[in-house]
Amino acid sequence: MNEEQIRKLLQEADATARRPVFGPIAAGKIRQRVHRRRAVRSGALAAAAVIVVASAVLWAICMQRQKPRPEQQRIVSLETQVKQLQAQTNATLKLVQEVLDRDRQDRHLASLEAELSSIPEPLIEIERQVDKTAFLLVYQADKLYAELNQTDSAVEAYKEVIQLFPKNRWADVARERLSQIEKRQINQSDKQGETRCRPGTA
Repeated sequence: MNEEQIRKLLQEADATARRPVFGPIAAGKIRQRVHRRRAVRSGALAAAAVIVVASAVLWAICMQRQKPRPEQQRIVSLETQVKQLQAQTNATLKLVQEVLDRDRQDRHLASLEAELSSIPEPLIEIERQVDKTAFLLVYQADKLYAELNQTDSAVEAYKEVIQLFPKNRWADVARERLSQIEKRQINQSDKQGETRCRPGTA
């Protein structure tokens, strides 16, 4: 609601409201009412004072008549001691509970730390898995080349190791294997060329 709407609402309320009607009030009646109120207030104060004084007198009389007996004093003393013992017991129980809670938290923390220390370092575990994977690829490439005589497949496998794991030690092994394969292929092609160039060969 903005200011304009509020202003309109107030103007409409003023337009619909009737003027207040005041009856004639005499000054004498006003004085009478004021005197009456003062009289009522002073009478109430006086009555309250009388009640307080009477109560104090009655209390003093009752206290003189009812002096505590020795048995009552002992009972009051024992009740006080019991309350003190209860307060001490509650404080001791609270302290014991706090110590037990702290001990439980310490044991839980120790078990969590032991569990955490048993978990291998994530980066070390990842490096171990990468190294294992690279080794397996080189191992398979070696089998393809040496046992199955599939040189092209072995070359592709060595290149894959170099591409996937360029900084791994098995990538260096794969580079070395590729270099050996290239040297052998060059030597074989040179031998075949020499054989063709010899006289007397068809």
